[in-house]
Amino acid sequence: MTDSEARAEKLSRELDSAFRNRADLYRLFLEELTGKLGAKQAEAIMIRAIEQRGKEVAAVAFASFGANDARAIGEAFLAVSPDGGLMYPADVERGDDHIAFKVKRCPLKDAWVEAGVGDEKLATLCRIAGAFDRGLFEATGVRFDNVTWTPGHGSGCCHIALTNRDA
Repeated sequence: MTDSEARAEKLSRELDSAFRNRADLYRLFLEELTGKLGAKQAEAIMIRAIEQRGKEVAAVAFASFGANDARAIGEAFLAVSPDGGLMYPADVERGDDHIAFKVKRCPLKDAWVEAGVGDEKLATLCRIAGAFDRGLFEATGVRFDNVTWTPGHGSGCCHIALTNRDA
């Protein structure tokens, strides 16, 4: 293995670890807020904050796109997917006025499963994490649909669909 390949492999592991750390923070924030405020209010607060972060990212990442650029927005999103798409591998369906992703693996979900989180809490954490995507894509004006993981959803993760506003 060359030095460059070894460095790339190390950076890939470090990136995965950083995303798992983010997952652990979400889990711990949810536990702390639930203890202080109750489950509904804790989830609502986290969703608002994470959705707002998605909007902030969209303002920079998708500033040149409009409400009828769903496919282009989706392609731009895929082009910057962490670790060349390896962190969030997805089956992608493309059409003239839409693009859809069926995410097969999520490092956040992986970390929660490894932490022993039960199905109900796992579904809650997936809803919370999905708020980032909602903020990110709805800020562009396209139609956004997202089905986050729930028990019975299978081994994958969320399913995201973007469609031109006027389609």
